[in-house]
Amino acid sequence: MANHKSSEKRARQTIKKTAVNTRRKSAVKTFEKNLVKALEAKNTKDLETLLKTFASHVDRAAKKGVVSRAHASRKIGRLSQKVSAALK
Repeated sequence: MANHKSSEKRARQTIKKTAVNTRRKSAVKTFEKNLVKALEAKNTKDLETLLKTFASHVDRAAKKGVVSRAHASRKIGRLSQKVSAALK
């Protein structure tokens, strides 16, 4: 348990920030799952828009420090390759 006012405040902040980061990470995973499902279903109409929204959300998560920039770049790169292969 926190003994100082400042450590109590830090504990409260940590709880709030953890909740926000969890929501962001969950949203990124959901967008990735939707994109992968569209790839498997060969739904070429929605692939480009799904990739753009996924890239936007994962970049934002990387900017906020939820995931590392390398992780975000790797995910975007690999899924972009799959999308471009599916569109050919």
